Amino acid sequence: MKVKVLGSEAACGVSSTNGSNFNTSTHVRVVNSGSTVRLVSIETSAAALIGTFSLGAGATEIIVKDPTDEVFAAHAEVLGVGIAVEQ
Repeated sequence: MKVKVLGSEAACGVSSTNGSNFNTSTHVRVVNSGSTVRLVSIETSAAALIGTFSLGAGATEIIVKDPTDEVFAAHAEVLGVGIAVEQ
C-alpha cells in the first residue's frame, strides 16, 4: 500500500466538537506517540458518535471516514494527518 500525505501531522483534538476532519480527508493516519493506550473517537460533523477504538502505545492505524466526519482522541499524544491511499 502506498500513501500520499495531504497535509501536516498535528495533534488530534481531545474532546467532542473539538475534532478535525483533516481537510475533509477520507483516510486519516493516526499514531499514538505516547506510552499509554489512548481512545480514538470518530463522530459526524453534528457531534454524533460513530465509533471508538483503542490505539496502543506507539501504534499506527488508518481511519476510513466520510469527508466531514471528525476524529478526536483522549490525549494530544495521538497525532493525525490526512492521506490518500493507493493499492
